[in-house]
Amino acid sequence: MTFRDPSVIANWHAHVYFDSSSRDAAWAFREQIEARWNGKLQMGRFHERPVGPHPMWSYQLAFAHEQFAELVGWLTLNHGALDVFLHPNTGDALRDHRDAAVWIGHSHELALGALR
Repeated sequence: MTFRDPSVIANWHAHVYFDSSSRDAAWAFREQIEARWNGKLQMGRFHERPVGPHPMWSYQLAFAHEQFAELVGWLTLNHGALDVFLHPNTGDALRDHRDAAVWIGHSHELALGALR
């Protein structure tokens, strides 16, 4: 096994997954995140369709390595019925999404062909 140094992680993405029945909960959760972090992380678009490798509707949170413990801890305790897909950004998108991902809630099969 080859061990990689975590310094290769440029930043992190968390993708909050939802569908038509959980849309309002996802929007309310997004508003809570925006209020709590008040511009200290980058909020992506609210996609009401699958985008890229993501099989469900989603929005992205982009955040720094230094924010990992606080943000992931908060997401873990507060995600409710929403699922969150979390991955590092190392420059190898396929590996980051396929081999280095973490799920909060339920996991979903990604459309990895979108990353090839």
